[in-house]
Amino acid sequence: MPVRVQTEDFDLGAEILDLRRDNTGIGAVASFVGLVRDLNHGNTVAEMTLEHYPGMTEKALAEIVEEAKRRWNIIDALVIHRIGPLKPTDQIVLVAVSSAHRGDAFASCEFIMDYLKTRAPFWKKEETEAGAYWVDAREDDETAAQRWAAPSA
Repeated sequence: MPVRVQTEDFDLGAEILDLRRDNTGIGAVASFVGLVRDLNHGNTVAEMTLEHYPGMTEKALAEIVEEAKRRWNIIDALVIHRIGPLKPTDQIVLVAVSSAHRGDAFASCEFIMDYLKTRAPFWKKEETEAGAYWVDAREDDETAAQRWAAPSA
C-alpha cells in the first residue's frame, strides 16, 4: 500500500493501472484527485507552495491507510501527495483504493482523504494579488473527518 510524497507530477491513468496490477479479485477502484484552484477566499491564487515534515508525513499517511484497511475490506490503496510550488490546475494529491466491491472502495477513499486533510503534517502557502499567506485549516475539513470517529462507549 504505497504512500509517496514528491515534487513530481503523477500520471493518473498509469497509477490506477499499476494499482490494479491484473488482480482478478478487484471489482472496484475509487479515486480522488485534488487540484490547485485559482481562487480561494475571494483572492486569485497565482501559486501555492506545499511544505511537509519529512518522515513524519509519510508515517502519518501510512497510518491513515492502515486505519482504512482495518475499517474496510480493501485490497490495495495508494496515496501520492505533492510538495513544493504548484500552479492553478496542477494536481496536488491522489488517493486511490481497490477492493472487491464499490462500497468499501468509495468509503475508504473518502476516509483517507478526510483524514489526510486533518491528520497529515502539510502546510500550504498561497501567493495572491493580496500577498502571500499561510492557509489555515478549514473547519469543513475537520467536520468531514469527525464523521469517521469511533462512537463513544
